[in-house]
Amino acid sequence: MARHLITSAIPYINGIKHLGNLVGSQLPADLYARYLRGRGDEVLFLCATDEHGTPAELAAAKAGKPVDEYCAEMWAVQADLAKGFNLSFDYYGRSSSDQNRKLTQHFASVLYDNGLIEERMETQMYSHADGRYLPDRYIEGTCPNCGFDSARGDQCDNCTKQLDPVDLIDPRSTISGSTELEMRDTKHLYLLQSKLKDDIDQWIDSQTGWPVLTTSIAKKWLHDGDGLQDRGITRDLDWGVPVALGDKPWPGMEGKVFYVWFDAPIEYIACSQEWSDATGGDWARWWRTDKGADDVRYTQFMGKDNVPFHTLSFPATIIGSGEPWKRVDYLKSFNYLNYDGGQFSTSRGRGVFMDQALEILPADYWRWWLLSRVPETSDTEFTWDNFQTDVNKDLADVLGNFVSRVTKFCRSKFSEDVPAGGEWGDAETTLIADLQTRLTAYEAAMDGIEIRKAAGELRAMWAAGNEYLQAAAPWTLFKTDPDQAAAQIRLALNLIRIYAVLSAPFIPTASAKLLSAMNTLDMEWPSDMNAAVQALPEGHAFNVPDNLFDKITDEQRDEWAERFAGTRD
Repeated sequence: MARHLITSAIPYINGIKHLGNLVGSQLPADLYARYLRGRGDEVLFLCATDEHGTPAELAAAKAGKPVDEYCAEMWAVQADLAKGFNLSFDYYGRSSSDQNRKLTQHFASVLYDNGLIEERMETQMYSHADGRYLPDRYIEGTCPNCGFDSARGDQCDNCTKQLDPVDLIDPRSTISGSTELEMRDTKHLYLLQSKLKDDIDQWIDSQTGWPVLTTSIAKKWLHDGDGLQDRGITRDLDWGVPVALGDKPWPGMEGKVFYVWFDAPIEYIACSQEWSDATGGDWARWWRTDKGADDVRYTQFMGKDNVPFHTLSFPATIIGSGEPWKRVDYLKSFNYLNYDGGQFSTSRGRGVFMDQALEILPADYWRWWLLSRVPETSDTEFTWDNFQTDVNKDLADVLGNFVSRVTKFCRSKFSEDVPAGGEWGDAETTLIADLQTRLTAYEAAMDGIEIRKAAGELRAMWAAGNEYLQAAAPWTLFKTDPDQAAAQIRLALNLIRIYAVLSAPFIPTASAKLLSAMNTLDMEWPSDMNAAVQALPEGHAFNVPDNLFDKITDEQRDEWAERFAGTRD
C-alpha cells in the first residue's frame, strides 16, 4: 500500500473563496486524494487557513472585529464550505495554531544558527496619516514590471512578480488612501536565499515529470534578472507569529512578527501536528525522513501565483535547516480560471463565491464542471452558457439518463432485482474490452494528475454505456427475446456500480446515491472489467433512484448571469 501526503495551498482567511480559488488548489487536491484512497493507498490530505499578514488585519478592520475573533469565525465558515463541497481533508488546521508558532520559531532559530538569517536595516514606507509602517498589502501602486495599477506591496496579481512596497510606482495607503508617505529606516530579518541558490537549482533539476508551468516559473525566478534574492521574513505588524529564537526573545526584534509567507508554508507541517494532537496519529512518519517518511510521495496543489514561494522560499527554509524534513515530490500548479470576460477576485468581490454556488446548485454540479475544465495548460474562462451546456450534456443527458433508463426499464419489465437469463455476445464483449481500455487511460491520467484527460476518459466510459444501450435496444428486444434483454440489462446495472466507483473522485454525492440505489457497499476498484461487470449477481435487489441531475434551464442560466454580473458586497 503506497503512502501519499497531499497538501493544498492554504487559503487566506480574508473572506469566502471564489470558484477560481477552489479549482486552483483544494478541489483538484481532493480529486487526487479520493482517487488514491479508492485504489487502496494510504493518504494524509491536509489543508488549513492562512491567518496572518495584512490580508487578515485588513479584513478584520473592515468587519469591525478584533483580528483573532475574525479569524476564528472565518475559519469556521471556510471549514463548513469545504464540507459543503465534499473536500475530504483529514484535517483542516489554522496557521495561528500553537503548533505553527512553535515550529516557525524553531525554523528561524535553526536557520540563524546555520548562518542563513541576518539582521538588516532597511527603508520602508511610513504613512503619516495612518501613523504606522505600511508593509505588504497595506500599500498599493503601479507595478514596475508590467504597469498594473493595482499591484500590492508584496506581489503583483497581474504578472505574479514578488515586490517590496518601495518598488511600487505612485504608492498609496490601502488604509486611508493617503499618498503622503515617507521612507523610514527599520530593522528586519532576512533569509539568505542567495546562499541556497545552487542547492535549490539542483533540487529542482532532480525533479522529473513536473508540469512545465511549475518548472518554468521556478527557473525564471532562479535565473532571470538578478536571480534568487535574499528575502525579508519579518514585518512591523501586530498580528502574526512573534519573532523569537526558538522559545527565547530575539533581541532588537520586539514587537515584530514573522512575514506570513515565512510561517504559512510551515503550517503544512504544523497542520499534521495539529492532526496528530487531535487524532493520535503519528505526524513524524509523514514528514521526517528519519522517522519513516522516505517512502511517502508528497504532492502539492496550487495556483501559479504561489509557485515561487513553494519552489524557492519554502524549500530554502527546509533545505537551509539541515534537518531531515520531507520535500515535495510533485508540485501540480494551475493557471487562472477567469470569470465571464474578467478575473475572479476575492478582494474585489468579483465572480461566484463558494457559498453562493452552493445556494443555487449542489456541489457535484460545480465539482464536475470545474474539474473537467480545470486550467491546466492555459487560463480558462467560466461562462454561464458553457456551464449550462456541459452540466446538461455530461451529467443529465449522459450519466443521469443512462441510470434512469436502465433502472426504470428493469422495474417495468422485470422487477427491482438484477434479472436472470440470457448470455452476453459480441456486443457485450466489445463494450467490456472498450471499458477496460478506457479504464487504463483513466488511471494513467489520474496517476499523472492530468485532470482534464481523466475527466474525458470518465465521460467516454459513461457515453459508451449509453451507446451500447441505444444499439442493443433492450426495450425492443424484450418483445421477442426477453432473456437476451435481461442479459443486457444485467450488464447495464453492473455498469451503474462501476460508474459510481470511478466517478466518486469527481462527483462523490452522486456516486453515493448510485451505490445506495444499487443496494451495495462494494467500492472495489474495477481493475478487471470482466469481473466487475458481474459484481451484482442475478437476483440482487436494487432501487430506482430519484433523478440524479436536474437540467439547468435557460431561465435559471439568465437569472444567475444577471445576479452575478456585478460585484459582491
